[in-house]
Amino acid sequence: MGNEVSAYGDVYSYGILLLEMLTGKRPTDEMFKDSLTLHNFVQMALPERVEEICDPVLLQVKTSSICSNATNNRNHVQDDQRQRISKCLVIMAKIGVACSADLLRERMDIGRVVEGLCLVRDVLTGTSIPINHMIMA
Repeated sequence: MGNEVSAYGDVYSYGILLLEMLTGKRPTDEMFKDSLTLHNFVQMALPERVEEICDPVLLQVKTSSICSNATNNRNHVQDDQRQRISKCLVIMAKIGVACSADLLRERMDIGRVVEGLCLVRDVLTGTSIPINHMIMA
């Protein structure tokens, strides 16, 4: 390989960037000492505790102006949005962890990365299948 640029190296860098955006933390953060890395930090939180490690800005739910003023309707919409956001954050964290695996052969193929991120986009914008039918390892 020598000086050749590796596509899997790019995938690794993308995975770290995605984990940085999700957590709001850099790999050089003081909390990452000894054997704890950004990759391990997110991996340990999967899937149940992803919300705890995510940047709080990503968990904010905006109420649509299209909603009626009825409290129940607004709360239902917010709960649905929150659930979609939460599940999509888990998928994005899984993608980031899979991309930033130490071993080249364990890293996610960039085609699958794009498929996963397009699915997340479609679910969040309401242009795709319901979140319950999403398949992402």
